[in-house]
Amino acid sequence: MRVGVDIGGTFTDITAVDRDGVFHIGKIPSTLGDQSIALADGVRGVLARSGARPEQVSYLGHGTTVATNTLLELDGSSTALVVTRGFRDVLEIARQKRPSLYDLFADKPRVLVPRRLVFELDERILGDGSELRAVADDDLARLLDELGAVDVESVAICFLHSYRDPRHEEQVAAAVSERFPDRYVTRSSEVAPEFREYERLSTTVINAFVGPRMHRYVSRLEERTRELGVPVAPKIIQSNGGIVSPDSIVRRPVTTLLSGPSAGVLGAAWIAGQSGYGDLVTFDMGGTSTDVCLVRDGRALVASERSIDGYVVRTPSANVHTVGAGGGSIAQVDGAGALHVGPRSAGAVPGPAAYGHGGTVATVTDANVVLGRQNPDQVIGEGLRLDVRAARSVVGAVGERLGLNEPDAALGIVRVANSHMARAVRGVSVDNGDDPRDLALVAYGGAGPLHAVEVAREVGMRTVIVPPNPGTLCALGLLVSEVRTEIRRSGLIDLDGDVAPLRALIAELRDAADEWFERERIPTGERRTGFVLDMRYQRQNFELPVDIGDGRLDDDDLPAIVDRFHEVHRKSYGFAHPDAPVRVVNVTVVAAQPIEEPRPSSLPERTAEDTPSVVARRVLRFPDGEREADIHRRELLRAGDVVRGPAVVEQEDSTTVLPPGATGEVDRFGTLIVEVGA
Repeated sequence: MRVGVDIGGTFTDITAVDRDGVFHIGKIPSTLGDQSIALADGVRGVLARSGARPEQVSYLGHGTTVATNTLLELDGSSTALVVTRGFRDVLEIARQKRPSLYDLFADKPRVLVPRRLVFELDERILGDGSELRAVADDDLARLLDELGAVDVESVAICFLHSYRDPRHEEQVAAAVSERFPDRYVTRSSEVAPEFREYERLSTTVINAFVGPRMHRYVSRLEERTRELGVPVAPKIIQSNGGIVSPDSIVRRPVTTLLSGPSAGVLGAAWIAGQSGYGDLVTFDMGGTSTDVCLVRDGRALVASERSIDGYVVRTPSANVHTVGAGGGSIAQVDGAGALHVGPRSAGAVPGPAAYGHGGTVATVTDANVVLGRQNPDQVIGEGLRLDVRAARSVVGAVGERLGLNEPDAALGIVRVANSHMARAVRGVSVDNGDDPRDLALVAYGGAGPLHAVEVAREVGMRTVIVPPNPGTLCALGLLVSEVRTEIRRSGLIDLDGDVAPLRALIAELRDAADEWFERERIPTGERRTGFVLDMRYQRQNFELPVDIGDGRLDDDDLPAIVDRFHEVHRKSYGFAHPDAPVRVVNVTVVAAQPIEEPRPSSLPERTAEDTPSVVARRVLRFPDGEREADIHRRELLRAGDVVRGPAVVEQEDSTTVLPPGATGEVDRFGTLIVEVGA
C-alpha cells in the first residue's frame, strides 16, 4: 500500500493505492496546531476502510503547510544574521521596490531580522572566487561573543560572493554550531548558492526563520508514524514537486513553501495525461484559496523565484498563481454598497456557516448551498453535514445590504468569486502567450468542480477535466512524485568557444548530486541526473532555461547549445539575436530517482444490471433562472456514460456542477471530460 497525505488550511486529504491499482481516499479536518495529528488519524482511517494494516505501507508521501503558515503568520524563530562588513542593511533596502506603485500608504512586509540582530564580519570573497580578506580569529571570537549576548534560536549566514567560494561561510557556521549547539544554523552557500545578493539573503533568512519550527514538526511526524506502526519514514514534497527525506527538509525547509500546490499540479498532470491531455491549466479550489498553474506537454512551468506575501524566495517551484478565492472566502459589502469576496477566509474553524461550527459570515460555500448546488444531506469529511438554515441566514444578511433576495445574493457571491478565479486563469495562460482555447482546465480541490465550467466559459476554454477523486488530488500527486532535488550554482560563464569552465562547474554539481544521492540512500542503478543552463545575452537582466541532457559536453557541443538558446529566446520573446554573445548565469543539476507510477484500474462500461447513476432531481439556480437538474452519484457512473447539464455529480470528496449547455462523458479511467458549451 502506497499512501499520500496532503494537509491544507481546511481539510487533510488522504489517498492510498493498493497493488491492484485500486484507490482509497479520505478527508478529515486539518489539525492546524499540530498537522501530524491529522496525518496519523487520516492514514489510520484510510487503512481501516481499505482493510490494510500499517505494516503493509511501503511508502508514505506528505505535503505540508508548516513552513508556509510560519512565514505567513510571522510565527517563526528569533533569528540573528551575519553578513559581510558593509552589507548590514541589505535585508531592509531590498530592491527598493514599492509593494504598490500608486499606493502612498502601502506597507512593506515586516523585516524578519531587526537591525540590532544583524552582525558584520570583516571578510571578503571577490566575484571571481578569490579571497581578498580571510576571517581573522579575533574577529570571529568577537562575533561569537556578540551572538552569545542575544537571545535567538536561529543564525543565518550570508557573505558576499559565497556562491563562488563557500569556505568563509563554512568556517563561521562550524564555529557558531560548536559554540551554540542548540541554535539552528543556515548558510546561503547551502540554501541558495546564486548571485543576486538580496534574493540570496532573503531566502537564507526565511530558511532560518522557519527552520526550528519545521525541525520540531518533522520530529513529531516521524514519531507519530512510528507509533502508527508504519515501517517506512515519510517523504515530504518540495515546491518543485520532488519528494525528499525528512533530513533534507530539516536542512532546507524553505523548499517546502509551496509543497501542497506542487503536489496538486503533479496529480492533475498525471490524471490528464492518462486521458490524453498534455496542455492544461490546473485549477485547485480549496477552502481558503485557488491555485492555478500552466502545464505544457505534461510538465508544469517552473519558476526559479517566488514572492510569498512580499517575501522573496529563490528556490525552484511550480509556477503556481494563487488568489484568495476558496470555498471559505468571506463575502462582504463595503461602505459604497459593492460586493467583495475574499481574500479573508473563514478557515477550518469556524468555517462556513453551513458547516455548523458557529460561522456567522457568508462564504462561497454558503452561497452554493443556497443555490442548491450542494446537497443539503451530503456528508462532508468525517460526519460533517450541511446546515442549510445557517447558510440562508448569512447569505440573506448580505442580500439585505445589497437589496437582493437570498438566491440573487448567493448568485452574486458565486459570480464575483468566479471572476477572481477567471482572472487568475488568464494570468497563467493569456499573459504567457497561450490561447486558452487550446488548453483544458483540470478541476480539483473540494470546490474546484463546483465552479470550473463557469470559470472555463468566462475565460473561453472549451474543456474541463474532473478527476475521479478531485477533492483528494493533491494527495494523489504525492503518489506520482519522484524523489528529486535541484542543486544550482552561479557561473557567469561566457560561451566564447572554451567549454572548460562550464565543464568544471558541471563536474562540481555532479559531485554535489552524488552526495545527495548518498544522503537519500538511493541505489546507484536508480540514480538519474540532468542539467539545465540559465542563459541570457550579455547585458540582459533575466535568464531563460535551456536543457542540455546529461551534461557531458565536448568542444563542438557549444554551438548547438547556443542555437538552442536562440530558439528558446525566440519562442519566449518573439525574436532572437543570433550574432550576440551568450552567457551562462546558473547551472542546475536535477538529481532524481524515478518511481513506479500506480496503474489505475479501468472503469467498466455500463451493463443492464448496473444501477442508474441518476439518484434524484433538484432545483438549482443559474444566471438565467431556476432549472431542475439530474443528480448523479459519481460511484454509479460507468465508462462511456454521458452527463448533460443542468446536472450535478456528487461524491464523497467533491461536487461537480454542469450548467445548462455543458456535456460530460466518463472515460475508461473514470475521469469526467466536460465540453463546456456556450
